[in-house]
Amino acid sequence: MPMYLPEILFVIVLGTLMHFMYNWSGKHPFAGLIAPVNESVWEHMKLLFFPMLLTGLWLLRHETDPCRISAFHAGLLLGTGLIAGIHYAYVKALGQSYLILDIADFILSVLLAFGFFRFFSSNCLLGKLSPITSIAVFLMLICFFIFTYHPPDWPIFQEPAK
Repeated sequence: MPMYLPEILFVIVLGTLMHFMYNWSGKHPFAGLIAPVNESVWEHMKLLFFPMLLTGLWLLRHETDPCRISAFHAGLLLGTGLIAGIHYAYVKALGQSYLILDIADFILSVLLAFGFFRFFSSNCLLGKLSPITSIAVFLMLICFFIFTYHPPDWPIFQEPAK
């Protein structure tokens, strides 16, 4: 069973670069669809989602095994959600956010996403859920596109107070 170290490093490096992509693009609207347009937690979830989705398209390009496909999708969704979950947990515990903990949150979420993918690829517990996980990833993609420029008035979409 592969460890996915090159893929993990790719997601971490590309996700880090994507943090700056929107500004580097001159704030081009298309760049904003996949890169954070502000400092909200929601926008930072893109840093894992899109690089890992790209990695999955490569890793699974010839894959027909629903166990691996559903495991990857579930890992992608878990990692993306963990960015928010870990962030809110540590901010609640410490009373504020810290850049170093946000970076650690991102890296830990990437590691756990790939760990989840690896674990569930080997035991096929999610194989029957492949259509559901595929639809969930597609819906998450659509939500990123819509909520980037039309966010609801919920805390996850708001920039942190300065």
